[in-house]
Amino acid sequence: MTTTQQPSLAWLDDVTMTELERNPYPVYERLRAEAPLAFVPVLGAYVASTAEICREVATSDSFEAIIPPAGGRTFGHPAIIGVNGDVHADLRSMVEPALQPMEVDRYVDDLVRPIARTYLEKFEDAGKAELVADFCEPVSVRSLGDLLGLESVDSETLRRWFAQLNRSFTNAAVDENGEFANPEGFVEGDQAKAEIRAVVDPLIDEWITNPGDSAISHWLHDGMPEGETRDRDYIYPTIYVYLLGAMQEPGHGAASTLAGLFTKPEQLEEVVDDPTLIPRAVSEGMRWTSPIWSATARISKEPVTLAGHDLPAGTVILQSYGSANHDTGLYDAPSEFDLHRPPLPHLAFGAGNHACAGIYYANHVMRIALEELLEAIPNLERDTSEDVEFWGWGFRGPTTLHATWEV
Repeated sequence: MTTTQQPSLAWLDDVTMTELERNPYPVYERLRAEAPLAFVPVLGAYVASTAEICREVATSDSFEAIIPPAGGRTFGHPAIIGVNGDVHADLRSMVEPALQPMEVDRYVDDLVRPIARTYLEKFEDAGKAELVADFCEPVSVRSLGDLLGLESVDSETLRRWFAQLNRSFTNAAVDENGEFANPEGFVEGDQAKAEIRAVVDPLIDEWITNPGDSAISHWLHDGMPEGETRDRDYIYPTIYVYLLGAMQEPGHGAASTLAGLFTKPEQLEEVVDDPTLIPRAVSEGMRWTSPIWSATARISKEPVTLAGHDLPAGTVILQSYGSANHDTGLYDAPSEFDLHRPPLPHLAFGAGNHACAGIYYANHVMRIALEELLEAIPNLERDTSEDVEFWGWGFRGPTTLHATWEV
């Protein structure tokens, strides 16, 4: 009788957060091959790296949502991404009305298209731009900021807030005792939250007595008994979730789609010639570099066997959707952007009852932004004198994306 030698996982002891933030793909490729479910010491949790396991955890009744420790330290409680039962149902009922397809169809074009055009007018005659800072992120944050009722906050401040919250949320490294390895990494997130409250508290004061049509005003009032509102401390964690994840996702999804198309100039040309291909390009861009890369988690409610592991109740599993979307069991050459890839479902928006509530909204923000960009600048090319660098493990996207065109 022969036995199969199991690979040693001692190499996981040497994995660092810096490595994961700069380029998580090699680590996760090896995890998918050797240990699709494995405890990663620097993260202090099990990691699910394949599509099959991620989907099973997301949809199993044996698991419920939990916010990763660094996320909980950043957002507080109850954040919509980390609660269950009646609280989760209430928070979903609070945010979902504005994100339903029929409602999004009513407002999204009038909201996003003028914003995209405003930013395009600033650089379309310049012959060059850095598309993350000049277009993709500003369109994303301005659109959602206005929807939330934060018209008074300039776009650069919104971008800074989500960047500070992002770095705080993904300050996930722990030491051998399970304590945060870099507690100072949460300071800038705390500073952002203090600024947010200084701006939003007066708006909430006004909306409590004079309800408006902003999303946050509706969060305060909708579904509440006459004369009552939700407590501001109850909704603030979800406001922070929006100011990070919901602002980051469309901006970085659009930027990643462009970065992917730049790797296949002939496919970029196809999309320019036929804008109806933009939604397909966006879907592939979200798979290729998932903006919410590894920012969600589940905890086992009971002892469970998963991927050959007997796990006790209370086991935390980080769902690495960015890794699942590169699963060679589903996708051929997953590290390549391919507009013509068979349209298999991806996990960029999660799965189960905690799947992203803003799927429809985010897809349309990206579609409209890219429609406007490629119509205004159909001869867009990547500036090959500048590198394209990506950053992030929890949330991921290009840090810069330089482009040129003939004017």
